[in-house]
Amino acid sequence: MFLITGAGGVIGRQVLSLLLQQGSAVTAVTRGVGAAPLPHGVRALHGDLFRPEWIEAALEGVEAVQISPRATGPGLGALLKLAERQGVRRAVLLSATTVEHPAGEARFAARFRQAEELVTASGLDWTVLRLADFAANALAWAPQIRAGDVVRGAYGGAATSPVHETDVAEVAVRALRGEFGAGAVHTLTGPGSLDQFEKVRLIGAALGRSLSFEELPPQQVRRGMLAQGLPEEVPDRLLGSLADYAVRPGPTTGTVGELLGRPALTFGDWARDNAPAFRG
Repeated sequence: MFLITGAGGVIGRQVLSLLLQQGSAVTAVTRGVGAAPLPHGVRALHGDLFRPEWIEAALEGVEAVQISPRATGPGLGALLKLAERQGVRRAVLLSATTVEHPAGEARFAARFRQAEELVTASGLDWTVLRLADFAANALAWAPQIRAGDVVRGAYGGAATSPVHETDVAEVAVRALRGEFGAGAVHTLTGPGSLDQFEKVRLIGAALGRSLSFEELPPQQVRRGMLAQGLPEEVPDRLLGSLADYAVRPGPTTGTVGELLGRPALTFGDWARDNAPAFRG
């Protein structure tokens, strides 16, 4: 049995699907507010892991737990103690490359760093996956692309090596099964650095359209995000990181290929996989 926190997220859903395909028993934890239905065959638990005492009984018989720090928040330490008490053997933490390669406001990286410290001191066998920005973050451009041929945003020259969620999920599943051993930190990125101009171009290629990126002042983008009802933390996180990546590109590693024994999926692969989301 595997327990997945943040099961409604981009990575969580991919991990659930892979485990189910492999015939594993899976318990998925979501907050349950506005969450899309989980795949058939998943044992679903809805609750707030910021105060995780309610989940102790459900941890019985669990072999490994995947941890999303955003899902567990300040309850992570208590959750790990409950897991150890119930005989859980392994923890796989979804962390961020910013722990090792700072970008954006320090407070966001500090949350991941604290989560790493808790997991590595938990007494469980652990694996930490430090993740680059998700290729799936480009889905935020879908409304603009469905409406026209120009994507408008800040810091067009900001460059990262976006990682395909399928690659992260495959690594996570193998880590949950203990295939990589214990006590390892893996930094997962896509295979090449791309700025926002190139990402938009690749989405256009997948759609058979000529798309372009138009750079706007960061404060204008921030005001637009807040006007959409997004909490201040969202533009703070996004624009802070982009500002730094415009000066110094994010890291690029070959770790995905080394762990999976095949080349990492490219952003072009991701764009083709997700082309329907960008069509009108």
